[in-house]
Amino acid sequence: MMKKMKHSFQQKNASDNDENENMADPNVSRTRKKREVEALQQIGEQLTNLSPDQLKRMNLPENLLSAVTQARQMSRHGAKRRQLQYIGKLMRAVDADLIQASLQNIQEGDRGKAALFQQIEHWRDEIKAGNTEIIEEILESCPAAERQRLCQLSRNAINPKATSKHAQKAAKALFRYLREVCKT
Repeated sequence: MMKKMKHSFQQKNASDNDENENMADPNVSRTRKKREVEALQQIGEQLTNLSPDQLKRMNLPENLLSAVTQARQMSRHGAKRRQLQYIGKLMRAVDADLIQASLQNIQEGDRGKAALFQQIEHWRDEIKAGNTEIIEEILESCPAAERQRLCQLSRNAINPKATSKHAQKAAKALFRYLREVCKT
């Protein structure tokens, strides 16, 4: 009975060695190979944090996409860890550099959206404070903006006679307009 277990274990190691030889140079240390595998698992973990729309845009292989989707649904630590290991194994067969570059583009895009959002908030707050000179900066930054519409919205946001409810409504309208104009 002991021989059977030993034999099956050796077969498993033989298949693992074939995968490792395909992955890296035979002169590379085991530690380095493990680091490379862990890096692939970390990329896989980053994939599990993406939204389904972002995953679809990445054009991942079907089996990898399925594994990532399953990992997103898992809540138990051990199961999720095993699934991430499986994702790392699948990642060996694909170009991980392309996936890493796509992940980086998504993260940079998110940072760009956050920066634009903060800029729009800043412009709105400046206009509410009465700084109408900022309109020129907005018109330069957002060529789709219409001067007349922007002036009208700023007057409504600044209007001292408006109640707080109307002032908030005007500020929201200004913000929506700025966000719409700056997207294009």
